Amino acid sequence: MKKYRVELNGEERKTIMETSEAADTPKTIRKRCNTLLLADEVPGSVITQEEIAFRVGVSDVNVYQTVKDYCLYGLDYVLRRRTHAKPPRKPIVTGEKEARIIALACGEAPEGYARWTVRLLTEKVIELEILPMGSRETVRRTLKKLNLSLT
Repeated sequence: MKKYRVELNGEERKTIMETSEAADTPKTIRKRCNTLLLADEVPGSVITQEEIAFRVGVSDVNVYQTVKDYCLYGLDYVLRRRTHAKPPRKPIVTGEKEARIIALACGEAPEGYARWTVRLLTEKVIELEILPMGSRETVRRTLKKLNLSLT
């Protein structure tokens, strides 16, 4: 005996189809749509969660959670995009550090060089202890964020 059963009505099925076929629908939401359509018991033959997982390309736990969320919270909850209240990681470059990096990049190039390079800028940022440790990619992203080119 199943604990959670999916029985979609016509309006819900229409909403799922429209969401699934929309061009801007993320892949995870599309997979949830397909999971619910395959788990629907109204059209007739019911397939197992393992079969649904195989057809959709997700784990059987994912199928179980999607069906459970539909039964407990409804269709809108299942088809919403999950967002985090705060990012999983704190940003390395804060506003003050960003300003110091930009000021350094806009200033005079080191002696013996015609202009700043990302590599030189990274070395200087670490030397001045603006960032405790950093990669060239961190400095490059900071510059790109403000459309600042070193050339």
